[in-house]
Order: sequence, then structure tokens, then C-alpha cells
Amino acid sequence: MKHPGRMKVGVFMAPSHRVGENPTLAMDQNLELIEWLDTLDYDEAYIGEYHSAGWETISSPEISIAATGGTRNIRLGTGVISLPDHHPYMVASRMVLLDHPTKGRVILGVGPGALTSDAVMLGIDPARQREMMDESLNIIMRLFTETEPITYKSDWFEMNEAMLQLRPYQQPHLPVAFASAQSPASLGPAGLHGASILSLSLPRDTVRRTSLQELWSIAEETAAENGKNMRREDWHMVIPVHLAESRAAAIENIRLGGARLISEYFDQTLGNEVPDVPFDGIVEHMTENHL
Repeated sequence: MKHPGRMKVGVFMAPSHRVGENPTLAMDQNLELIEWLDTLDYDEAYIGEYHSAGWETISSPEISIAATGGTRNIRLGTGVISLPDHHPYMVASRMVLLDHPTKGRVILGVGPGALTSDAVMLGIDPARQREMMDESLNIIMRLFTETEPITYKSDWFEMNEAMLQLRPYQQPHLPVAFASAQSPASLGPAGLHGASILSLSLPRDTVRRTSLQELWSIAEETAAENGKNMRREDWHMVIPVHLAESRAAAIENIRLGGARLISEYFDQTLGNEVPDVPFDGIVEHMTENHL
């Protein structure tokens, strides 16, 4: 049962599993976790889409959401669908389909694509991903809200008198969330559509104390210019959290797993800059420096 007035909580699952783990068991664990979250009265769970790094083996968040048939209350979001990787009609059609059996519990989370390797593998120019995302979402929103056939031709997709066979279960349409990772550029489109925001991290070139306020202001100003309204309760802060009896116990619990994620995934797999500290000191360094 939902408790009015409390802070909403959820999870954002890439999900990440070390290369070499049993993928079937990992998927079973992901689905079981969402079922437990539903039982524990969590509000939302987002499931990601990746194709090339080997760690995040969910290639279709829509299929994963459909596999959570045992849930009853938790809202299920795509976290996120990389819009340049798909024809926008298919994204809209599949999400509306999911909207019905879940009785309006799905959220369309979108982004340009987090992994450059995904884009390169699929022959997509990484420099165009954001503009492709914006173009795709504009069409998806039209498909959600318009009832007349749409004809549209882009240099990467085409529609001829297209319209959805089903109307969304949620009215006027299912909610949309934008992922904002390192660039504030996605907050303008969020304001344009009055969509919610998934803030995955802070831009590295801003002052930490004021950057969140600055980022939210971008979305609010864009929304006001387009007759939309941004609701603060739709702003999702995505941060890693581990709960334990004490801070020392929490750090010790994640010392191995956290260090492996930083060194094996962010460093060795993605090639990101990571702190130059001993392996067993990575977690302390990250927490002490708020990284």
C-alpha cells in the first residue's frame, strides 16, 4: 500500500554484471530483484538498454518489463531506450502495447545512447545521436497524442500515413523521462515536452553546490517557453546507495564489488579516467570525494 507524503524511491538498473558471469542466472536475479522491490513498496524500477560492452546484457528493456509479470504495483521504466538505435514508430508501438497489460505502469525513459561502441557497431555517427534522439522523440510524442495519420521523412527513418493501432492506456499518454548523464543538453528537450528527468550524475565542469539548481532551471525555462510545466516531484536523482549498520560496514561491504566496477568496467572496458589509487582504496576515494 502506498504511503501518501513520503519520498518516492526506486532503482535504476543498467543492469551491470561482470563478464563471465552466468547470463541466465543474472537475468533471473534481475527479475527477482524487481519482484522484491514491488513487494517492498518501491515506486519505480528502470531497466536499461545496451549492446556492446558485455556488462549490461539487457538488449531490450521492453522484453524485460514484459517478463516482470508477477509485479502488481511498481511502475516500470525503460532506463533508457537509445532512440537513435530504433525506428521511432516501433518504440511508440511497443511501449503502448506494454502500457495495456501493465495497466498503465510503464514509463518511457529515453536517451541518445550511453555507449559510443553501440553507435559505432550499428553504423551511427556518435556526433548525431542527440539530434537523432530529439527528432525521434518529437515523432513518438506525435504518435502518442495525434489520431490522424502522420507522414514524415528523415534521412534515417520514414513513415507513410502512420498511426498507432492502439491508443495509450495512460491518458493523455504514458509518461516520458529523459536521462541526463554528463551534459545539460538533454534538459532543454525535457522542458520542451514537460517530461521528467533522470539525473544520473553532475556535469564535471560545473560547481557541484549550484549545478543541480542550474540544470533544473534549464528545464523549467524551456518548459515555460513552450507552455509546459515541470514538476519537481518528477525530478529523479540517480545515485549509488548501499545501506548497512554503519558507514564503515557499508564501505567494507562494497569494497570489492565497487572497486571491480570502477577498474574493470569504467576503466578497462569504457576507457574512462579513474582515480589513480590502490585497488582496495578506490571506494574510500570515491566516497570521500563525492565521485
